[in-house]
Amino acid sequence: MKNMNLHNTLIQSGLDPVKVALSSVKQLYAMTEPQLLDFKFALIAQSFNFHYSNNPFYRKACEDKNISSATISTPADLIKIPLLPIHLFKANDNYKLLSKNLNSIELEMRSTGTSGIPSVSRRCSETVDNVILGIYAMYREFFEISKGAGLYLCPSNEEIPEMGMIKALNLMAGMLDTHKFMVKNETFIPEDALEQLARWENNFDRHIIGPPFLINRFIRFLKATDTRLKLDKNTLIITLGGWKRFSGEILSRKEFNQECVEYLGVDPRQIRDIYALVESNVVAIDDERGVKHVSPYIHFSVRDPKNLDQEVAVGEVGQLAILDPLACSTPGFILTEDLVRLLPKQEGDERSGQRVEYVMRLPESTEFGCCAVNLDKQLDNNEDSHANACPVIV
Repeated sequence: MKNMNLHNTLIQSGLDPVKVALSSVKQLYAMTEPQLLDFKFALIAQSFNFHYSNNPFYRKACEDKNISSATISTPADLIKIPLLPIHLFKANDNYKLLSKNLNSIELEMRSTGTSGIPSVSRRCSETVDNVILGIYAMYREFFEISKGAGLYLCPSNEEIPEMGMIKALNLMAGMLDTHKFMVKNETFIPEDALEQLARWENNFDRHIIGPPFLINRFIRFLKATDTRLKLDKNTLIITLGGWKRFSGEILSRKEFNQECVEYLGVDPRQIRDIYALVESNVVAIDDERGVKHVSPYIHFSVRDPKNLDQEVAVGEVGQLAILDPLACSTPGFILTEDLVRLLPKQEGDERSGQRVEYVMRLPESTEFGCCAVNLDKQLDNNEDSHANACPVIV
């Protein structure tokens, strides 16, 4: 395999193949599909060997399935890599997932859905390096942002420092000229957001960034006051955080896009959603057609929920397994509770790699949503106690 040889050459030259991949997103997307798969395999196999050698809990899971480093020798063997069910990150003894000493952990991030039990993801300095480089590279590839103003319809990290969703969105602030967080003390005042956009008009390209439900709250205010904006030709509406509210209501992406066009004055190509998980380092980002592209150094394996050792065909719905070689502190081989489908490459799309469409949580999942769900609930609860809060109640 040519790209396995390239991987070995990088190592022999004293270079970290993962770091090289993170700085070469455009070049990876320009590879042929077999070349990219071979390169991803080399990264994932190296990661598997590390965790197998350094993590007793994970090695036991491998031994129980008679899997060792010798078993994973070609891309066809990726399906054999044992997976960690995502609920293990919520367990009281989740420290057993660590492949490094607890003292090496630099960052601890949390995400709490409807169960109220936090999912804890720990990252050592090497993993933090990888995830920051990876997120920035994907932001540049799909958003091409280097200036402008960001209206953040969410709290700041100062208020919720461990919330992974906000941490990821806040990285974008460093690429902008200015930004403002519009949720303070669990309260969102849409008039303030409208006033801030007016202050930036004719001075900056204005971007709106946040979880879908909060941008939807702002649009409900615009509808209730019969206000229609005309944002800028370079404006991006960027969402992250899931489309299901704490009440169980599912926001329609189609209706959301239509209302963004009508009330924010943008084109559909300017509306971009991000799929991410606090337990993984993947970001899958919409292109201008609304198709999500998986990070080119991470592999998605979509499994038959009734037979998790079997993958479903492209276009069929299955349970998402993530193979993430960026993770050093814990194995990045995760079985999620998300149902997705991989999409075929469209005519005119020049990028190689995987494309994914999120469908829903597993019906038997005991929890839905991420940290954005609890934020949604807190804001709704606070609307009655803040006279100036958003006047439109769902």
